[in-house]
Amino acid sequence: MQTTVLVDSNVLLDVITADPVWGNWASDTLIRLFDNYKLAINPVIYAEISIKFTTIEELEETLPPNFFERLPVPYEAAFLAGKCYVKYKKLGGSKASVLPDFLIGAHACVSNMKLVTRDISRYKTYFPNLELITPEL
Repeated sequence: MQTTVLVDSNVLLDVITADPVWGNWASDTLIRLFDNYKLAINPVIYAEISIKFTTIEELEETLPPNFFERLPVPYEAAFLAGKCYVKYKKLGGSKASVLPDFLIGAHACVSNMKLVTRDISRYKTYFPNLELITPEL
């Protein structure tokens, strides 16, 4: 059975936008991972990526289901994400839009998946046991 890797929105957006700093790393990493792992996204990631597209057909063409497995977010992950968000706010976190990141991290965590991302510090802080695939900094 192949290990599943959840692909964070920032990695996909780096490829889609041909980001001058992270685009090559993101595409090379996804190609390398595809040979040995199942790549997956969830509805949160899909929603974050959809902002860059006019139609669902364009998005589906960019994120083909034969390349990116679609997984539902388990309720256990939603619960964990909420708890991490509360902790973030208690520690002085001021960004209001971090809940999607917590849902992504919690999904990978409760489903025993790896996460490919470049948002290293938040995931290491709130999901210390989550195995991350990140750029070498």
